[in-house]
Amino acid sequence: MRDFQLELRQRREAGLHRQRREISGPQQPALTVNGQPLLSFCSNDYLGLANHPDNRRVLSEALNENGLGGASSHLICGHHRAHQQLENQLAAFTRRSSALLFSTGYMANLGVISALAGRGDTIFSDRLNHASIVDGCRLSGARVRRYHHGDLEALARMLEETAGHKLVVSDGVFSMDGDVAALVPLAQLCTKHDALLMIDDAHGFGVLGPQGRGSVAAAGLNEEQVPVLMGTLGKAAGTSGAFVAGPAWLTEYLVQKARTYIYTTAMPPALAQASCNSLSLIESFDPQRAHLAALIDRFRDQVTLMGYHLMPSATPIQPIVVGSNEATLALSAELQSRGLLVTAIRPPTVPDGQARLRITLSAAHSFDDLNRLLRALVQCRPECVVSPVFSEPCVENV
Repeated sequence: MRDFQLELRQRREAGLHRQRREISGPQQPALTVNGQPLLSFCSNDYLGLANHPDNRRVLSEALNENGLGGASSHLICGHHRAHQQLENQLAAFTRRSSALLFSTGYMANLGVISALAGRGDTIFSDRLNHASIVDGCRLSGARVRRYHHGDLEALARMLEETAGHKLVVSDGVFSMDGDVAALVPLAQLCTKHDALLMIDDAHGFGVLGPQGRGSVAAAGLNEEQVPVLMGTLGKAAGTSGAFVAGPAWLTEYLVQKARTYIYTTAMPPALAQASCNSLSLIESFDPQRAHLAALIDRFRDQVTLMGYHLMPSATPIQPIVVGSNEATLALSAELQSRGLLVTAIRPPTVPDGQARLRITLSAAHSFDDLNRLLRALVQCRPECVVSPVFSEPCVENV
């Protein structure tokens, strides 16, 4: 029998052991973690909607009206009027013909990819795509070809030499680097080579583009150019679940073929109603997105002066690359000792030697919150990540 205890010991020794934290109270920047009050900079609640009073009110009222559980799958007796309302609203919000709900983003990617490609087909996937995309590709049974991150020349060569049905899958915003895919040339390549394009916009939805319609809308691309659009509701929307939006044929086909849709219980109807309300809030949140953009700009300006290694990201995902697992864990622990929650991200989530602090900013953060983080980063910067040309920022800027 496999020595599982040995594997666990080896993970601890390599600085790769994962541990859960117990959160009490609502999700918001001020968290209580294992009984300790901390200011969080690691949540995907980019617009502060996870604890928004309007969403809480709608959820409470919906619970009284429609109860709690979904009780069965959508194809048995679980497809509630609230689910249909949310699908209609998501289709309108994303400017697409139809939308289909999934329980989670992971289930959406597994189900959609394995439904749209199979044996004899070829899937092309960016090497930094999310694990759910990677697993969806593996489970599909299709041939999988991975291209180096953002290398569209390599992708073009692969597409040129491949016959048969082709599916190209990419994150819109990459979850660990925070950069945005080159969506316009990517869509042009897929059109040229008759490949179906799927974009996972989990981290762009609600944040980027006009009224927060996402990275695809920000790029000016329509349903014909990007037929398959996936988004999640557990990040900027602040609720839970996921969706796929696209042409009417797409959702009809997925209802027939996507196993993670067919064989799972529908989300609670009350949660769907709260998500409808959250979509309306997102559409009106231009001031909050402007505040978030200002926080991002200030963070990048100040942290660059400190000499930390930032990734080229203009999104709320702002990773500081440290390098070694041990140094990253030490920096995270040092920040926590100063009352800040910033998690260490290590392999295999990121490549070997690229362990990092994945700092995420939210419209719910104030400039005082950000300044507290900046002061702490000045105080505990380790030599291994500091450039010799470090310049101390002005006190009033920090």
